[in-house]
Amino acid sequence: MQKPKVLILMGSDSDLSIVEDGIDILKEIGVSFVVDVASAHRHPEKAINHAKKARDEGFEVIIAVAGMAAHLPGIIASHTTLPVIGVPVSGGILKGIDALLSIVQMPKGIPVATVGIDASRNAAILACEILSIKYKGIREKLAKMKKEMEKQNEEKSANIRRNLYN
Repeated sequence: MQKPKVLILMGSDSDLSIVEDGIDILKEIGVSFVVDVASAHRHPEKAINHAKKARDEGFEVIIAVAGMAAHLPGIIASHTTLPVIGVPVSGGILKGIDALLSIVQMPKGIPVATVGIDASRNAAILACEILSIKYKGIREKLAKMKKEMEKQNEEKSANIRRNLYN
């Protein structure tokens, strides 16, 4: 079994439904991963420990998923030199806007790549793109996936034109 390359940390187990779309992409591309709950507020020592040990454990990218105050991605990024991708989760009175702003507005020196609200699929694709710099197999699977998206888009376009003009 290959060593996991992506560490996915969730602020809460309720984030799993958001993470599943990204997990599907990682499985499709064949990238191994580990998922864990590590709240920045309820168990900060665990979150920090994950960040500090991630590189030594063989991880190459971290995806951190959090809602509302969304401190998890920043806490992780402040304790590692690995790339961290933040996924803001919808919820609460602001429907994820608070999480998005919290993750995207990191201080100088602590960058967190940030995708859209609930966009774990894009986080997984971005993680794969980062890994594709080093791994040819991932690069090839990403290229194939993008070609398939082009094909599907052209089919949708043809269907619209066919329905409008026939």
